Amino acid sequence: MRTGISGLELIEPGSVRQALQLLRDEPDLTPLAGCTDLYVLLNFGTLAQKRFVNLWGLPELRGISVVDDMLRIGALTTFADIMASTDVQQRLPMLVAAAREVGGVQIQNRGTLGGNVANGSPAGDSLPVLAAADAVVVLRSVDGERRVAFSAFYTGYRQSVMRPDEIISAFEVPALEGTQWFRKVGTRAAQAISKIVMAGVRAPAPRVAIGSVAPTVMRLPRTELILANGSIDDAARMLEEEIRPIDDIRSTAEYRRRVSSNLLRRFWTDTSG
Repeated sequence: MRTGISGLELIEPGSVRQALQLLRDEPDLTPLAGCTDLYVLLNFGTLAQKRFVNLWGLPELRGISVVDDMLRIGALTTFADIMASTDVQQRLPMLVAAAREVGGVQIQNRGTLGGNVANGSPAGDSLPVLAAADAVVVLRSVDGERRVAFSAFYTGYRQSVMRPDEIISAFEVPALEGTQWFRKVGTRAAQAISKIVMAGVRAPAPRVAIGSVAPTVMRLPRTELILANGSIDDAARMLEEEIRPIDDIRSTAEYRRRVSSNLLRRFWTDTSG
């Protein structure tokens, strides 16, 4: 590893309450859990943080349940846990499909839903699913919990409304009507960062969310409106106007715009039955 670990400090809290007190009292602490992204930064010598509080051993932040017709997924729930959950399979199958695309088996066993969201990469595989599902992010601090609509969580590239003294404790997803759909386009069939990732729900009021085409994951309200009331050709043209792709090391803006349009058509065809 290019970053020496002798200068790093890891604190192991005994409870969520203790972890939250540490984050409140010591603002230079960074929470960690699965470490699937943090270790990459460590290896490349670009890790800026030096002090960490380890949330991995806190079972209170794990688990999947259904309460009052609301699917609740703990922030430390791994992608392997998501794939194995009957509740998620039945209520949010597009999240199961996304979990299958998250790295290899090792990453699926360590990577957490909360970590994928907190990391904030617009290429995150789970983010379009949560956006299309109208999920709610449950944030927790010493002072209590607050709930933020997923659509209002991100404020910019890898930036969010989460305060330094808060952690993501869970996600809440209401019951969804309609056919769910997920697709990821990358350089390989598996274990690749997405060039484009899209999730959709085919219902009387369609929902479409897309990643890797803007600084944050995007819902496409104008495209959704045309899908509900117009033609797929008009909706595809609107999508190309609505997204904001860029040229980068993984792809070009032109490619992303064209593939995004094709994915929307594929979504509409696949869910037409």
